[in-house]
Amino acid sequence: MAALAESVADPEHYPWTIPLNNATSNEAHVYAKYILATKPNARIGVLYQNDPVSKIFLGAIREGLGPGAASMIVKEVSFEVTDPTVDSQVISLQASGADTFIIGAAPKGAAQAIRKAYDLGWAPDRFVINAASSIAAVMKPAGLEKSKGVITAAYGKDPNDPRWKDDPGMKEWEAFAAKYLSAKDFKDQFALYGYHVAIVMVHVLKQCGDDLSRDNILRQALSLKDFTTPLLLPGITVNTSPTNYVPIRQFQLQRFNGENWELFGDVLSG
Repeated sequence: MAALAESVADPEHYPWTIPLNNATSNEAHVYAKYILATKPNARIGVLYQNDPVSKIFLGAIREGLGPGAASMIVKEVSFEVTDPTVDSQVISLQASGADTFIIGAAPKGAAQAIRKAYDLGWAPDRFVINAASSIAAVMKPAGLEKSKGVITAAYGKDPNDPRWKDDPGMKEWEAFAAKYLSAKDFKDQFALYGYHVAIVMVHVLKQCGDDLSRDNILRQALSLKDFTTPLLLPGITVNTSPTNYVPIRQFQLQRFNGENWELFGDVLSG
């Protein structure tokens, strides 16, 4: 399923539910690691949606920064998903003197935050969560030029990235989309995510052999070891166990260049 892992990756309470999406806490740790390595004296402002998952993200940012979190995070501001804009929150964060801006928001809030920061003439290092990294849903509404330099974490190949145009896995997805979907769907990361989930599910069913009982399907789904798919970034694998319901725990950072995302650095674990 597509829910962020924290919502359902809970063996004790939801033993039959395994998401493929990343854990926002792991993603937050990756951003914290990068900031500590490249800008240890950063003054961080965090914008976060007032919901349980976003609060986990905020807590994981603090945890990832370690003992210095209290001095590095100069301002934390929340917003309600029903708020018409996040303009006042962004103005408040700018006034804090932050030079690093972490945006823990869904696409609408993320697009507004990117645009408002630019319009204010505020130019901090900007990070958006993977769930708000869609070019069509976030970068274009914010303004492609205004979104230049934004950083996010990724674990899958982006059909909008020209580096993958001759990639066998992307060719496979393109052929599937041409047969069953549309050219627009081929570029849609949400459609690709569904295809990616299907690849993992087929692998699990093959591991089941002739025993397609509910118990065995769960058993096989929880015994994935370094499994990869044609659509994962190189070096990123799927792993599960009876105590690990978060299959993907690795990311690679990428930066928006005004047209596409450009990967950089090594694969990082959260």
